[in-house]
Amino acid sequence: MTERLAEICRRIPRGKVFADIGCDHGYCTRYVLSHGLCERAYLSDISAGSLRKAEKLLSRSIAAGKCFAVVADGMKGLPERADVVLIAGLGGEEIVKILEEGYLPEKFVLQPMHNQEKLRAYLMAKGANLMRDYTFADGNYYYDLIAGENAGGKKDYTGEELFFGRENLRSPSPAFYGKWRQEETKLRSYLSRENLSEKSREELASRLERIEALHL
Repeated sequence: MTERLAEICRRIPRGKVFADIGCDHGYCTRYVLSHGLCERAYLSDISAGSLRKAEKLLSRSIAAGKCFAVVADGMKGLPERADVVLIAGLGGEEIVKILEEGYLPEKFVLQPMHNQEKLRAYLMAKGANLMRDYTFADGNYYYDLIAGENAGGKKDYTGEELFFGRENLRSPSPAFYGKWRQEETKLRSYLSRENLSEKSREELASRLERIEALHL
């Protein structure tokens, strides 16, 4: 298991019904079942090929009636409501779409690959309580993890907290700085191109200005 998946697994809370949306190989579901974190689990993936890999990995749990596999787009096709949901490795907008078409569960662990600010804004609008929201590293790659509950949230995030994550700004880690240094380098490279549209240039420049304010 990669450090990325290990970090995600460490944040999955205990519940009755667990659902891994976009499960890929199914390693996180195996962790949940092996640690007794749920009574039953659902593997869901839009790709039948990926789901077959997960089914092979968890064949014993499936045979025992502890795990069920569903070829589905997001939460569609799940036969019951899960109280703990994991969605990892998708974009923030894709995760928002899955939650909008499904539901915001009692507890969630989300690992968006980009557009994290759009996901945070959606969760804030829904009144979710973000208990963890931070950046972590796996080698030279950086990821954001958002874990929380569908209750007790406050809609008081500032624009910068939505963009960077409140926990990151209050207790910045080496991974957080590493991520945004990397992003700053990429943005400067993009802005040096002559064929950028005016709209793209303005958006990239605005993003770079926000990062520069961190004084990395």
